[in-house]
Amino acid sequence: MKSLEDLKELLERIDHRGYPAYKDIRGRYQFGGYVLSINHVQGDPFASPSKVSVEVQGKVSGFPKSLYINSCRRIALQDELLRQFGHQAEKAAFKAKGSGKSGLISVSRCSQEILERSACEINPSSGDILLRMEVGLPANGRTINGREAVKIFFELIPVCVQKSLYYRPLDKRRLEKIAELADDQDYIRHILTERNLCAFVADGAVLPRESGISQKPMRGAVTFKAPESLAVTMNLPYGGNIRGMGIPKGVTLIVGGGYHGKSTLLEALERGVYNHIMDDGREYVITNDTAVKIRAEDGRSIRGIDISMFINGLPNGKNTEHFETDDASGSTSQAANVIEAMEAGSRVFLIDEDTSATNFMIRDELMQSVVGRESEPITPYIDRLRELYENYGISSIIVAGSSGSYFHKADHIIQMRQYIPEEITNFAKVKAAEYPLKMDKAPSCREPSFDRRPKGVRERPGERTKIKVLGKDSIQLNRDNIDLRYVEQLVDSEQLTALGYLLNYAQKHLMDGQRSMVQIVDELTDILNKNGLDKICESSYLPSGLAMPRKQEIFACFNRYRKLNV
Repeated sequence: MKSLEDLKELLERIDHRGYPAYKDIRGRYQFGGYVLSINHVQGDPFASPSKVSVEVQGKVSGFPKSLYINSCRRIALQDELLRQFGHQAEKAAFKAKGSGKSGLISVSRCSQEILERSACEINPSSGDILLRMEVGLPANGRTINGREAVKIFFELIPVCVQKSLYYRPLDKRRLEKIAELADDQDYIRHILTERNLCAFVADGAVLPRESGISQKPMRGAVTFKAPESLAVTMNLPYGGNIRGMGIPKGVTLIVGGGYHGKSTLLEALERGVYNHIMDDGREYVITNDTAVKIRAEDGRSIRGIDISMFINGLPNGKNTEHFETDDASGSTSQAANVIEAMEAGSRVFLIDEDTSATNFMIRDELMQSVVGRESEPITPYIDRLRELYENYGISSIIVAGSSGSYFHKADHIIQMRQYIPEEITNFAKVKAAEYPLKMDKAPSCREPSFDRRPKGVRERPGERTKIKVLGKDSIQLNRDNIDLRYVEQLVDSEQLTALGYLLNYAQKHLMDGQRSMVQIVDELTDILNKNGLDKICESSYLPSGLAMPRKQEIFACFNRYRKLNV
């Protein structure tokens, strides 16, 4: 390992030389209380920034082990340190001047959700901190500006490190509250099953968001209050007794007039599979962490999915037990999404009527009388949701605004009135009895087959896969596009980047035609749990912009890959 004096001498030596000379500074340098690593140097000042990391030993940073003693506390502390460093980096960025990205100092931008990210890692045994960042190495034109580079490495970054990665200058009580909140959230998440619940929404929660492009809480919004009939109290390890609405397992229907908060509640439940930061308003909105949003997705590809539970006897004779298409309809896509979520181990389906295929959800009495079941290949969801719960243990939470047929099937019915829930199950059942649901008995079906054994691509010697992410919409693997814009529980573009690496790794090492899709994803999650994201990256260094996706989103990504060979 080199010393900080070696780095300063190198920067002075290459000053005023051509930009490629910056490659000489790659390496590890011992600074006062940390090690600085320059892992990758950008090709020119307008290219993607250089990759730099900082390592601080646990005995130097001084964070008490109690703050990272378990997984949920560790991830919450990593998230907070990354936010603190990001705040300092914003103040330091571009104070070193130059062309293009010169002077940039940046780290991952954290959302309202707390995600495990490659940008900040804490070793659970030693407390050592590793923070990864991007730095724009300064230049005038394409000539190295060594003096400004010295400013970055010897003035600006050290201040960022001192003010964010050491325990002493930070707000001790805030760090304790973050750790306690993580434990409380983890407690609720684990006790849901014991309480026979799908989800919990605390009194006082702020569900509306600031705007369509901001996930920050809306100021002055109506706060949530549980109806007495669904109220439960959680005795939290640190937060004491907290009251809220428990959504029981089974079939729950959310109804109400337009703009009264139905979809807002459902969106909060969608994102409740993740922990949220303090003061987000949804920090005590906790959903079963296998929950999946199910919707129609016209045009998506489907590869070898057994959708016979919902669709059979297609006029073209197409096999629905091993269904494939490059251009799915609304009904076939939603049927595939249900079966794929079952394959991924989901125990809760979240469905909004507004984003569903009407013919997949319901067929009214008049339509049944005109077009008999023998002429209709679709068995609608309403005919299967009781079976899904009673035979497979899968609950459904459905937002409905126009069709009352689901009143007959629901265990619990919640009406939203100006963002406040009211249970109306008994009233709705009485009204539903006045409109009997006359439906033909659904045909019996066997358990879906999940025996898909994909084959990967042959790797050419020396070939390197290019992975590009377009926001939260899609991933490009070389020239192949994977459309993920309708996988609504992906909350951060860094999750998509990680999915790109996971798919690339699985194709090259796990998709051998022998392992099933379930075995492949299980093996991947084992690798992630044991080795983190390092194992699945091809490069000599781990990129900073990766965030851990759930198992369900790994399945979703693989299933939308048009070159998936099953």
